Amino acid sequence: MTYLYVKAFHLIAMVAWYAGLFYLPRLFVYHAQATDQISRDRFEIMERRLFRGIMTPAMVLTLALGIWMLWLHPFWLQVGWMHAKLALVVVLVIYHHICLAHMKQLARGTNRRSHVYFRWFNEVPLIPLVGIVLLAVLKPF
Repeated sequence: MTYLYVKAFHLIAMVAWYAGLFYLPRLFVYHAQATDQISRDRFEIMERRLFRGIMTPAMVLTLALGIWMLWLHPFWLQVGWMHAKLALVVVLVIYHHICLAHMKQLARGTNRRSHVYFRWFNEVPLIPLVGIVLLAVLKPF
């Protein structure tokens, strides 16, 4: 029974993390297009609060609960689909930290990326999401 509760909260935390992973780059699009200081300041505050107040705690909780599930059922570490899933999670953690780097560049005014770049960057987390869900549900290998 404990495993099911841990799994449920893992999924809830993952959804919160993904909400931030999809929304923060969208804020970057608007921030990169902003022409006045008031707008840039507003986006900087929104980005910082989203990253520090929602995304990072949700990421930490997702990872901690995932580790807990693996501790409860260590046999999952012996199957290939779990290795692939964990590799995609590592990709997401890297993406999370790339978001932090972009956020800092935008805040400092040293960003050299266009709003078009951020529109494409915004789509990146969809690829690991599809892979993670398919691997977790289908358990193909």
